[in-house]
Amino acid sequence: MTSALPIGETDFFRRGNYAPVADELTEYDLPVEGAIPPDLDGWYLRNGPNPRQATAHWFTGDGMIHGVRIEDGAAKWYRNRWVRTDSFIEDFPLYNADGSRNLRAAVANTHVVNHAGRTLALVESSLPYEITNELETLGAYDFGGKLVDSMTAHPKICPTTGELHFFGYGSIFEPYVTYHRADAAGELTVNQPVDVKAHTMMHDFAMTSGHVVFMDLPVVFDLDVAIKGEGDMPYRWSDDYGARFGVMRRDDPTAPIRWFDIDPCYVFHVANAYESGNSIVLQAVRYPELWRDNGGFDAEGVLWEWRIDLSAGTVAERQLDDAGVEFPRIDDRLAGLDARYSVAVGSNGWIRYDLATGTAVRHDLGSGGPGEAVFVPGAGPADESNGWYLGYVYDPERDGSDLVILDACDFAGKPVAKIALPQRVPYGFHGNWISG
Repeated sequence: MTSALPIGETDFFRRGNYAPVADELTEYDLPVEGAIPPDLDGWYLRNGPNPRQATAHWFTGDGMIHGVRIEDGAAKWYRNRWVRTDSFIEDFPLYNADGSRNLRAAVANTHVVNHAGRTLALVESSLPYEITNELETLGAYDFGGKLVDSMTAHPKICPTTGELHFFGYGSIFEPYVTYHRADAAGELTVNQPVDVKAHTMMHDFAMTSGHVVFMDLPVVFDLDVAIKGEGDMPYRWSDDYGARFGVMRRDDPTAPIRWFDIDPCYVFHVANAYESGNSIVLQAVRYPELWRDNGGFDAEGVLWEWRIDLSAGTVAERQLDDAGVEFPRIDDRLAGLDARYSVAVGSNGWIRYDLATGTAVRHDLGSGGPGEAVFVPGAGPADESNGWYLGYVYDPERDGSDLVILDACDFAGKPVAKIALPQRVPYGFHGNWISG
């Protein structure tokens, strides 16, 4: 899912920096090249697959979180820990005797987010697992028994209300999708079924100040693939299913969802969405199709924009760039608002898109292999250029990894700091900065 992913290969995750590491480490006082900004105080945590034994697909490896604690201008420690879910500790069946999904059977390998004082390791097929900032697993978290559904790995936190918006799509029975909302204190307040035609792979969604947008796209559950039990992802491209966006009102989630047809495609990751007059603007990485014959990756995604006109009932689609990218991120303080910048992983570097002007700036990492870059606000004015971008970068020359820190004011310039890590950090998925 990074641009370093070998297109057309299906076993890439067993080789190079996709391969897992064997050891859980704790190392203190990490060496630093350059100077860590003194007002950075927190934890950078990133999740990804690190299978203990051979798996048939990259997405199914056991989750491992790699973390760095930064404080007082120093890198205090590095830790990496497997997320010890119930099924990590003992053999839990994926499905219960009645055919329902066993929501505690999880690899918890996709994301890590913090809301209402809890840090949650996520995978979309299961319940979240709560961890400490020292990466110890506390156990499955079901919002006090109120969540009886899986939780997407891409929840959205509203910067205005503090609410956590998410959905679940873990069931192969109706309702296939349910929208959930927790208030700023972490109390689950909304559980609303979403009417879709079938069980599709709905990895992400979008949120604006007034709406949430579901992406009902033609990668559909395939029972035959699932029954074979060969470990491949049980979804395949459908030429017949169609593609559409579903717009739900945040102020009345029980009101009928409005559906808007779009050209067939697939989207793993949304950069952002926001309201513009009577329209919703949604920016995401688009694939022309996915998984027609197998669960491999035969094409690169590129950044696109959709403008959903709520008055006219139409959607305008346009491509924003032709570079192959993934893992787009914004300043999370602007989630659902009109953010100017989005940073994505490109080939051997990060690309920052100016969504207002249509221009892009690249931070070239040479032979380095970057992971997702996360924006950390600086002290002072709330501005998208006042802060830093953090991300793990693999150095193939030494077969090791660094945590790289860029100044948002000088995106293409030399990193302000590179923290050398005591072991290689395999390519993974998503992470976050948790302020201290």
